[in-house]
Amino acid sequence: MKTISRPPRLLRIGLPVLLILVWLVGGSIGGPYFGKVDEVSTNDQSSFLPASADATAVQERLAGFLGADSVPALVVVTGEGELTSEQTADVAALAEDLARVDGVTGDASPPVPSEDGQALQIFVPIDADAELRESVTELRDLVAGLPAPLDGWVTGPAGFTADLTEGFLGIDGLLLAVALGAVFVILVIVYRSPLLPLLVLASSVFALCVALLTVWWLAFAGIFVLNGQVQGILFILVIGAATDYALLYVARFREALAGGQTRWDAAVSAWRGAFEPILASGGTVIAGLLCLLLSDLASNKALGPIASIGIAFAMLSALTFLPALLAVFGRAAFWPFVPKPEAIAGDPVAGRGVWPATARFVARRARSIWIVCTVGLLAATVGVLQLEADGVASSDLVLGYSQARDGQEVLSEHFPGGSGSPAYVVVPEGDVAAAVDVVEGVDGADDVAIASGDSPTGQAAVTVRDGEAVFTAVGPPGTPEPAPTVSDGDVLLQVTLSDAADSLAAEATVEDLRTAFDAELGEGVAQVGGVTAVALDTNATSIRDRTLIIPVVLVVILVILMLLLRSVLAPVLLVATVIVSFGAALGVSALVFEHVFGFPGADPAVPLYGFVFLVALGIDYNIFLMTRVREESLRHGTRPGILRGLVATGGVITSAGLVLAATFAALGVIPILFLAQIAFIVAFGVLLDTFIVRSLLVPALAHDIGRAIWWPSRLARREVDEAAARP
Repeated sequence: MKTISRPPRLLRIGLPVLLILVWLVGGSIGGPYFGKVDEVSTNDQSSFLPASADATAVQERLAGFLGADSVPALVVVTGEGELTSEQTADVAALAEDLARVDGVTGDASPPVPSEDGQALQIFVPIDADAELRESVTELRDLVAGLPAPLDGWVTGPAGFTADLTEGFLGIDGLLLAVALGAVFVILVIVYRSPLLPLLVLASSVFALCVALLTVWWLAFAGIFVLNGQVQGILFILVIGAATDYALLYVARFREALAGGQTRWDAAVSAWRGAFEPILASGGTVIAGLLCLLLSDLASNKALGPIASIGIAFAMLSALTFLPALLAVFGRAAFWPFVPKPEAIAGDPVAGRGVWPATARFVARRARSIWIVCTVGLLAATVGVLQLEADGVASSDLVLGYSQARDGQEVLSEHFPGGSGSPAYVVVPEGDVAAAVDVVEGVDGADDVAIASGDSPTGQAAVTVRDGEAVFTAVGPPGTPEPAPTVSDGDVLLQVTLSDAADSLAAEATVEDLRTAFDAELGEGVAQVGGVTAVALDTNATSIRDRTLIIPVVLVVILVILMLLLRSVLAPVLLVATVIVSFGAALGVSALVFEHVFGFPGADPAVPLYGFVFLVALGIDYNIFLMTRVREESLRHGTRPGILRGLVATGGVITSAGLVLAATFAALGVIPILFLAQIAFIVAFGVLLDTFIVRSLLVPALAHDIGRAIWWPSRLARREVDEAAARP
């Protein structure tokens, strides 16, 4: 390797020290923000909807009909058989206590008995701006104090949101501990050194600290909507990507040391060799992630730039902080297996070890290898037909115990499934009677009421007589006839659904209501919102997003690869292998979800997120491999270059793949269905990319095609004796 002109000693010492100090300052400022993310994040699904959705429009108007903006909590209480008057009195006293909990806005409703007399329910409105999880915890503590044999649960939208928030609590501690622990073990096994893994992890952790500091202030300023799943993905993505980039740099640094260079020369030489692939890899990932800005969901839009910020700092750390650390420690970083200067001669493909043997195998059986790999991957994609990614009930989002889910089951046994979480319908005041007729004609709509500030319960029963709407107070005898609450000429109907508000059956009822309203009242006259409508509109938007974004990501990555490799054919084939690999990963995942884990289905965003991460990150390994192959091809010809590139990058790609798979697998420790599914899809897909696609399929395919792989660049026409590649 060429000797690099050496700068003055002061610069060789001062520059690394300065870079280390800058990162130490950034990390020390950003570190404390790990415990403050909940101050700027939200898990309210309605905040992610596009402004154009009916559910969003209704949500924005609820305060005009119901007063304060609130999230309903439902308390359901049962005993042993029919409840006695004494037990009913105990529950009534409980309702008064519930109303005094911090965060509860207004009064809790009086206990409402079920038709069978075996259960009571209490409606408790919680201020939307309150600390919802803390309020629900207080409610549950009070409910737990009911005298035996009474038993109670806190469920409804507030209960489910509290359980979901509880599930995300391990992100700051448990998730990072598991991810960093797994990466450390892998690095110790790979490098057999106690110090180097710490240096690599330091570059990853400091990148995450600075990224989190940046993201926190952007979320605080209201530029992004940050939620638990975006936060978890940011943590894992930065740790995994920063470690991958660090491994590439370390491999180049080790090569330079083995070539006899000093630590400064090795650091600079490694930087020059790693700069282009790291920049290209990170740039490709960022470009793919920014395609999420095309989404209509605020959560998807936020993930794109937030994750891109994380990748940018991962790249920056791998190209500044880690080189500075290695420039200071030099060979000592690899202790006790310090790389010694050795002569570099001969063909590395003829050497000993796993990767030279793999390269020789590829050279002998190239066509058979890529055909068998392709057929196997295509066969695995058949499992995609069993993937049910059309949405899941809110009660299924939390894995393990959920009081809200248990309470919902009890509620459905004694009350209409949608009790406490009605579908809200905003209609003009003059169309109330026609709207009520529409509701009564839709299967799955159990009851209809109208918002009324004159009623003790905040609503009045509404019926139609002789074509006119008639309102009846819901309250004690003698309560005067109420009037509906009117806001900007509209009123609010509250439709209780027969099925649980978070079920697919309830979503079908909302769709039927919207269709019927458009047919009877005119398109857009009535708007349907509420918990069920939010879930329905979210799923529909997610399906639209993945249909649009997936092709765009492919085109963007294809263009970047063409510019990087100065070729058309190679990028097309590389993207094709990534698509097949993703299909296989998704197909196997679908079978595992259904037949091993027994998952109830998947969110429509799961395939989209899995695709973006697998394709963008999988391209990293393509870039690591093919940039080195191109470098070797310029010197030795395409076929020898392919084999040399495979030998040179095989260990790096394998280590990087194991690290990335381990970090994404760590998402599985968070008991949230969405994250568990993303964890399996990406971890399995990365391993598939590492051991099958990048190690066998791509090298074998490129070797079989030969120099034409670089078409139409000049390298495709360059005549070099490639006989050495034929064993």
